[in-house]
Amino acid sequence: MSPTPDGLPPLRDVIAAHGLSARKALGQNFLMDLNLTGRIARRAGDLRNSDVLEIGPGPGGLTRALLSEGARHVVAIERDARCLPALAEIAAAFPGRLTVLEGDALRIDPAAHLQPPIRVVANLPYNVGTELLVRWLTPETWPPFWSSLTLMFQKEVAERIVAAPGSKAYGRLSVLAQWRAMPRIAFEIPPRAFTPPPKVTSAVVHIDRLEAPRFEADPATLSRVVALAFGQRRKMLRANLRSLGPDIETRLAAAGIAPTERAERLSIEDFCRLSRHIDEG
Repeated sequence: MSPTPDGLPPLRDVIAAHGLSARKALGQNFLMDLNLTGRIARRAGDLRNSDVLEIGPGPGGLTRALLSEGARHVVAIERDARCLPALAEIAAAFPGRLTVLEGDALRIDPAAHLQPPIRVVANLPYNVGTELLVRWLTPETWPPFWSSLTLMFQKEVAERIVAAPGSKAYGRLSVLAQWRAMPRIAFEIPPRAFTPPPKVTSAVVHIDRLEAPRFEADPATLSRVVALAFGQRRKMLRANLRSLGPDIETRLAAAGIAPTERAERLSIEDFCRLSRHIDEG
């Protein structure tokens, strides 16, 4: 009799059976506690009528939790071919509800395998987590393909996503995440929960999309302005934004922003207003 509710072997047995030592080069840290993976899956909301996209399932601890919590269909993208046999065992235990795509999540478009509503739930590999988040927050059209993101990051990254203006953590991720979505830190996970234990605490962030942006702005312009503004945090805006044109001080003033101000003191509304003034030129 298996000691796990889903009838599959404990994760430690799965890892041992398939020789799945975590690889640093792939940003792997396997979350071993099935109670924690269940908590992450539940934080994503009611999954029974949703498809779920998972990135980097590894030996499948979170995958199992998503399926056990009733996800309609899980599409998991896994780069490490060593993990595929373990994921195939999960697919056999949940017939027709798990699709595994082998490859790099930065290069694979899973859209053909997913039906809305779609939730993204993942213990993201550390080396691609931020880039994937930025892609999901900056699609060409809005609303995006996802209705919510429930993602694990290093605690430091999680704090940047939810940071308020004026705080040390406030930056590009804060603006992009909060302009068109509502991010919240759900809970923290200590290093000892992983194999191997990372050197930092992790945190699960839940992000619900908004149907429309909080303030009007062209997404491409806003992304460029924010990236430049926070490029060198100690410099004034007139220096960081100089490449936007010789009249940047005039545009800052027109937006009601002092050219000597620093990026971390601007609100999201300020950045959007500045973007509109830049586009007017």
